[in-house]
Amino acid sequence: MTDLITGLGSGGIAGAAATAPQTKAVLSSDFETFIKMLTTQAEYQDPLEPLDSSEYAAQLAQFSMVEQQVLSNDLLSALAASLGGGTIAQLSGWIGMEARTTQPVLFDGSPLTVLTETPPNATEATLNVYDSGGTLVDRRLLPTGAPAVQWAGVGADGTPVPAGLYRFEVESIDAAGEPLPTALAASYARVTELRTEGTQGIVVFAGGSETTAESITALREAS
Repeated sequence: MTDLITGLGSGGIAGAAATAPQTKAVLSSDFETFIKMLTTQAEYQDPLEPLDSSEYAAQLAQFSMVEQQVLSNDLLSALAASLGGGTIAQLSGWIGMEARTTQPVLFDGSPLTVLTETPPNATEATLNVYDSGGTLVDRRLLPTGAPAVQWAGVGADGTPVPAGLYRFEVESIDAAGEPLPTALAASYARVTELRTEGTQGIVVFAGGSETTAESITALREAS
């Protein structure tokens, strides 16, 4: 999602910018100490056996390499840390909202709105409902071209199904009676938790199902 990536980018840069000056200040202090030590060493060297100037150059070069490596490592660490924090900050407003997802959603007794988009060449479509164990609990014809239907939690045998997680699929056929690709049907689920795995935001829904933040295609206020 574009907004998510933009937020992460700005958060990462800000975090790195806050950390890098602190490291630079420490390295600057260490460099001054290093120069003072070299100066003292030069003042008290044996005039009969003076230190080779190339040795000074080698020590300066070595310190410079260490300085650059430390700065690079600290910058990468700052970026990684702020990236994870940026994900949570960016998604924190999603808690309590309803997100559109094709993952299993919680049926708690209230009807669920199922988005049943079908291919334009479909002449007949069927909604299949599966429980958390993968068992088909309901199968019913869809009105032609209906963008959404209400599922009241009633099984194919007419009895109410228990509360739990359910997922939806749409099967359709064309005018020749040939089956079209089965599609996952989306519904809305309430967001209850957010977490990060690496640099990826994970959205957890009521009932425990989860998905990546990138897969969320819409948000709305909880009804």
